[in-house]
Amino acid sequence: MTLHLEHVTLTYPDGDSRLTALDDVCLHVPAGALTAVVGPSGSGKSSLLAVAATLVTPDAGTVLVDGVDTGELDRAGKAALRRERVGIVFQQPNLLPSLTAAEQLQVMAHLSGRAPRAARERALELLDAVGLADQAGRRPHQLSGGQRQRVNIARALMNDPAVLLVDEPTSALDHERGAAVLDLLATLTRERGTASVLVTHDRTHLERMDRTVTVRDGRLSGEEAVARA
Repeated sequence: MTLHLEHVTLTYPDGDSRLTALDDVCLHVPAGALTAVVGPSGSGKSSLLAVAATLVTPDAGTVLVDGVDTGELDRAGKAALRRERVGIVFQQPNLLPSLTAAEQLQVMAHLSGRAPRAARERALELLDAVGLADQAGRRPHQLSGGQRQRVNIARALMNDPAVLLVDEPTSALDHERGAAVLDLLATLTRERGTASVLVTHDRTHLERMDRTVTVRDGRLSGEEAVARA
């Protein structure tokens, strides 16, 4: 369970020229490690996440997800890879208002063809893992912001992904709830052996990360190992 980006370059059209979003980026995220990608707005953080999620195809370079070279996959193959091996935690939970917390997770299993009974058991197991076992029957409007983000995380883990990609998970949370969510992500990454990447502009909680990578003008400007307490 690893994520590997080798010499990845990504550009976008910009009038008569092209704007470089990622410039020869190399990044290795091992199993069981939580890596933070930090940098100012427009630095390339979101582009890096999109490439890692196979949502955007780079101009050059190699992206390996759990040993699979995504450059060799067609659109359907990439969709299957995301469904089966990549979990994405979006900045906003975007939960379906009519579904309970457990049902939010079961929808993901249904898309992968998992049997309903097994899906229900898996959903309850994950809700317990994120501390929401007693909230399984509640709908989004009955949950706090922190609880909704925990459902979001559990949903991303529903299909046992090899790679977990997290986009600004604390942006709508206060300091205490943000710290709790990041502690949870660090624990789940270690326990489940995922290769996890967290994109953030907030440097407040970086001591909870295993490593921190800074992106500036599309380039990785350095990597810092951070010891987990």
